[in-house]
Amino acid sequence: MDGGKFRVHSDDVTKATHGALERRGVTNEDIAKIVLDMQLPFNEGLKMEHCMESVESVLRKREIQHALLVGIELDELAEQGKLSRPLQQIVGSDEGLFGVDEMIGLGAVLTYGSIAVTTFGHLDKNKTGIIHKLDTKYGGQVHTFLDDLVASVAACASARIAHRTRDLEEQGKTFEDLAPEDTTPEIYVEGTET
Repeated sequence: MDGGKFRVHSDDVTKATHGALERRGVTNEDIAKIVLDMQLPFNEGLKMEHCMESVESVLRKREIQHALLVGIELDELAEQGKLSRPLQQIVGSDEGLFGVDEMIGLGAVLTYGSIAVTTFGHLDKNKTGIIHKLDTKYGGQVHTFLDDLVASVAACASARIAHRTRDLEEQGKTFEDLAPEDTTPEIYVEGTET
């Protein structure tokens, strides 16, 4: 190590995050389906493409990437039996009183406000879509952290869309009037040039 001066390039972190999700069998589309189910009742014209773009925007945030990389690594180490005791048994069995997985997921949603926090709570309780599959411990895999982290990404992407909805309403528009690549308010601001 170079005394803490080494920085990992953002592209490398993004690539590692996508690779980790892929290794665990989770796609952006899996997460976007949850977002669409959550937001479609409130958003006329919302399409899967808008949700996919929102998920990808969330996955570009360092806080989310770091949470996913740490959580997935711990799940994989637990599968391999490489955690120390009693942590190995706690993570391996997804013990009910172990709340660290939820806390990492909750911490990751905080940058997207109260809508993301309440949506995360809903998804954590109801385990919809791929979250349910991850929570059922199929195939001997450990997903103690990943189910909560997927809920976190879906909650953040849903919150982004909810906030974008307000922007559109103020302009007299709906998602029907918005191309998916323009879903990102952080990148596309009408009347500005970047």
